[in-house]
Amino acid sequence: MNSNRIDGTWEQVKGSIQKTWGKLTHDDLAVIEGDRKQLAGKLKERYGYAQDKIDDQVRKWNEGSDETVIDPTETPMVR
Repeated sequence: MNSNRIDGTWEQVKGSIQKTWGKLTHDDLAVIEGDRKQLAGKLKERYGYAQDKIDDQVRKWNEGSDETVIDPTETPMVR
């Protein structure tokens, strides 16, 4: 399996992604199509965080971590 693909079927996980990161649009999800790099790029674009924070959050989400993901009230580190 391609390690750059998000685990599970795209139709099943995109609802979880949108619930977790509400700033992502349906168009964003259409572009992402299950690709981790695309997800990270769209999160960086929408939330303005540094790449290392985005990568960490995507990893935690994918592992099913209960740790809080990006807080929409938190000030971005990079714009």
